[in-house]
Amino acid sequence: MRFLVPFVVFCLCFLCSCSNSVSEWEREEQNRISPLDSFELKDMSLVRSFGKKVSIGTDNSSASLKDRPSMRVVFDYDFFIGTHEITCAEMGRPCEDSLPATRVTYFDAVLYANKRSIEEGFDTAYSYTGATFDAFGSCMNLDGLVFSPSVMAYRLPTEAEWVYAAERNWNPEKGWHNGNSGFELQNVCTSFVGEDSLCDMAGNVMEWVNDWFTPLRDTTVRNFVGAPDGGTLGERVVKGGSYRNAVGSINRYSRGDIYTVTSASQSDYVGFRLAFGAIESPVWLGKDGKQVNSVVSVLAGAMDIRRWAGTFKAKLAFRNDETGNLAFVDYTQGGSVVTEIEDTLNVYHPDISPDGNWVAFCTGLEGVRGKSSVYVRSLDSIGSGLVKLDVENAAIPRWRVLESGDTVIVYVTDAGNNKDESVFKQASTWQVRFSKGKFGTPEKLFGGAYHGGVSDGNSFAVSGARLLRARVAGVDTVWYNGEQACNASLSKDNSKQTLFLDFASRTGTDFVGKSYGAHEVAFVADSAGRLVRYVMAPEGYAFDHTEWMQGTNHMFVASLTDANGRHARIAMVDSYSGKSVVLLEGEEIWHPAFWALPMDVSGESSLNPDSAGLYFVEGKENHVLAGKMHMFWHNHDSIEVVVFGNSRMLFGVNPMQMEDYYVFNFGTVPCDMNASYYMFSNYVLPHSPNLKFVVVGIDPDMWWIDDTEWNIDNNIKYVPGFAYDAYHGFWKEGVSDEFVQMVDNNFRADNDYNNAAPYRGWIQLIGEHGWDKDLSSTEIVNDTTDSDLSKTLDQELEMLVNLVNMAKDRGVKVLGVTAPLCPCYKKTGAYGRYGLRRSQAKEFFEKIHAYDAREDYFRFLDENKMGDHDYPLEVGFDYDHINYVGSAILTSRVYYVLRQME
Repeated sequence: MRFLVPFVVFCLCFLCSCSNSVSEWEREEQNRISPLDSFELKDMSLVRSFGKKVSIGTDNSSASLKDRPSMRVVFDYDFFIGTHEITCAEMGRPCEDSLPATRVTYFDAVLYANKRSIEEGFDTAYSYTGATFDAFGSCMNLDGLVFSPSVMAYRLPTEAEWVYAAERNWNPEKGWHNGNSGFELQNVCTSFVGEDSLCDMAGNVMEWVNDWFTPLRDTTVRNFVGAPDGGTLGERVVKGGSYRNAVGSINRYSRGDIYTVTSASQSDYVGFRLAFGAIESPVWLGKDGKQVNSVVSVLAGAMDIRRWAGTFKAKLAFRNDETGNLAFVDYTQGGSVVTEIEDTLNVYHPDISPDGNWVAFCTGLEGVRGKSSVYVRSLDSIGSGLVKLDVENAAIPRWRVLESGDTVIVYVTDAGNNKDESVFKQASTWQVRFSKGKFGTPEKLFGGAYHGGVSDGNSFAVSGARLLRARVAGVDTVWYNGEQACNASLSKDNSKQTLFLDFASRTGTDFVGKSYGAHEVAFVADSAGRLVRYVMAPEGYAFDHTEWMQGTNHMFVASLTDANGRHARIAMVDSYSGKSVVLLEGEEIWHPAFWALPMDVSGESSLNPDSAGLYFVEGKENHVLAGKMHMFWHNHDSIEVVVFGNSRMLFGVNPMQMEDYYVFNFGTVPCDMNASYYMFSNYVLPHSPNLKFVVVGIDPDMWWIDDTEWNIDNNIKYVPGFAYDAYHGFWKEGVSDEFVQMVDNNFRADNDYNNAAPYRGWIQLIGEHGWDKDLSSTEIVNDTTDSDLSKTLDQELEMLVNLVNMAKDRGVKVLGVTAPLCPCYKKTGAYGRYGLRRSQAKEFFEKIHAYDAREDYFRFLDENKMGDHDYPLEVGFDYDHINYVGSAILTSRVYYVLRQME
């Protein structure tokens, strides 16, 4: 707009030439042929974005860190976007036809996009291997979900596409917000309609976009499509605000909701609209800020690994042949992220140490003679602790543990073609001890390059690089009738079984009973070289880079090559059943090594390993509670003070600050008094003999919410670990070491757990956003001004009384705590962000104070005081949470009251 005046003056001065120039430019833009011009799509608007750019995020210093900084995106393509949000009628939902469909997960939106693509004769942009639905028919997980941007199909819009379309169709004041909606969902296109016939970009319902969340950068990215994965939290981006938001809080740059949004999240104010079109050259932006032009997709998540490997304690390392780098997936951290360690080393044949903490690799390739070095580094995001084996030549490292308990790496001096016996015997097999990040002194085992593996006692070794060679009791021999074989791998369990591939040989064909192609069959030979079983590769693929998994003689991992020879997938295969599960998909992914830590349970187990201690389930909002259960079973005997409550307690009370007590913060999301009572009565009280105090959050504004995301029963009822505990009477007689081992085995960590574990359950909110200094801006997401919630609140109060009475029987005292909220709510009719009439909140707190006055075993610490608290504005993190500075204040006051009560 700032160029308008000089432009007009210029045109007035040079009317003819200016007029012709503008019309030519406009004509060129109008006449440009888009690949999408030939498509006629119902309720979709063509957005001519080719060559254009848009900014996502903001440089506004008062915005959330998630929304900063502003990042520029350039488009090399056009796209269609839906003129309105997908309606109940379109999804076949039982609600008014023209209302936007809500309570849809990201997976629901993906399935709808695929359905519409198929109905209209297009390919699909999303592929997956399996689906999980809840009792209400919502899709909670899509196994092996892969988004293919280059497919011409219906899909969700990218964040950049959504923002570009919204810029020309943005008017929050005329959209549906909490000032004009009556806090109710409205029919689509009944408010502002933009110049592209788009409606409800601002307000009505918040909308899913396609992107995984990633931090923005002050840079320019072409054809941006989000992060390559969801990180350990699996966080997604949502846009646009809803009918529950204040108009001042609805903006184009916001990228999230109140809480972390995952693919399985669902809410009555979140829906979606579709996009259509291909993105030929997509660019992802990693969490480290680096741009990625192709991604390795995780197709099997942590729960799949649990089913196949029997544990979450598993890791997969491999070579990304596009970059030459080492990459890995850590299933102990959720298993949804591929981490690539970038450096100048060329990585081949990685192998994970027996403890899962290190990875060894070489710089030379099997079957190729020449120089190679062996390195070891930590299996972390930066590959720290890199050390090189100081020998002239070393290749194909393999870990093992000696009978003495020492950990060693076996390697060969040359990994070349072993067909020429004299050349093969010129090389040799060695081992070297590795301890505390350092190599010991190498020692020679024997002549010959037996890089397929060496058994305990060095009595057995194999090699496969043209021929299948074996060393048995000191004697070298050739197996498989001297026919060509490769990719030999000796089992890691002392069964001395050899896994290998061939080239459709006569011996293999006779054993299989039919013809096949090269590497289409994986064979297993026993310790005498006899074939004992075989596995056919999945249809359309062949095997390569086969390796036994640790701790088993029947499971292996392999690269899968397609008809073009592309190493497109890595799979886990059961050599007995022939069944397989695809773990990863990418352009060229080689040399997989899979580590799993089997359960250490001696004797026959009386517990069900598929249920005992399994507190996490994909699609449930209970990952915080699952992590707390792991902490609890390892510390329950020590607990003197336990803290219950929702996120306000989770972020507000720091156990490490109360040095005189062993404090455990059991705060979780979701949580109400019912949840606090359930966890206290069934877990803490029976299993914490040293318990002195219970600190419980008092948050009446959140207790009335009857949404499945907030309903603790929904998040416990269908979780195997909690159901198994209930069936066994919550182990009131005590838990065994075997049970705790199963808790460990069934545990998966995530960022929340990693942040909370050092502080016994507390998570610090870093940031000093502060509460609004003018106290004028609020966010109220539920309208309860017309609701009488006294019955619900009385029920919650009764649950609190029951908790206190149960604690009193054990001589345990209870402190109720109300955390401070933004004082801005004093100027509204609501107690806080989630509503509740202020008059009704005041009546409720009067009942709590009255109960405090007459009950010796209960005290009430009201740190909000209906907004009249003394917490400085700077300690606000958002409207209803305090940051880590505010937490220090709240914790000190809790500690002071506990000392008084004692």
